[in-house]
Parts: sequence; structure tokens; C-alpha cells
Amino acid sequence: MERIIFYTKENCPLCDNALAMLKLLQHDYPFEIEERDIYTNDAWLEQYQLQIPVVQFRGTILNCEQISYQALEHTLCKTRED
Repeated sequence: MERIIFYTKENCPLCDNALAMLKLLQHDYPFEIEERDIYTNDAWLEQYQLQIPVVQFRGTILNCEQISYQALEHTLCKTRED
């Protein structure tokens, strides 16, 4: 099964919204969500601190400014067709 890596942190309303969108999309697209708290890894914190939430799927990365339901669905569909 495909896996989406979801970089997140506690007390983050944008992260909560992005996770809700991902869970809705799981009804139509089979994938697992691997949540990674950026405060548990210095490299993740340095890389994604100002971009949280971040979704990574098959080489595509969407940051907080790019994440929307349509963008997530497009990413899932695009990678299916490749």
C-alpha cells in the first residue's frame, strides 16, 4: 500500500485540517499516513519548521501554502497515472 508522509507538530490547526483532508481522501484512494512530528528529529525541524504541515508522496512535496483538498487529490491521481 502507498504511504504518505505527513510532517506535523502539536497544536497546529493547519496540520489538523490537512490531516482531516487526508483522511477524507483515504475513502477513495488507498494509502497509509505516516505522521512525523518535526520536534522529534532535528533534521525535520530544520527543514520543515516554517512550512508545516508538509505532505510527501512519491517524490512530490506539498507545504502549508500548497495544501488543499484539490492539490492533494491531484497529487494522488497524478502519481497513479505515471
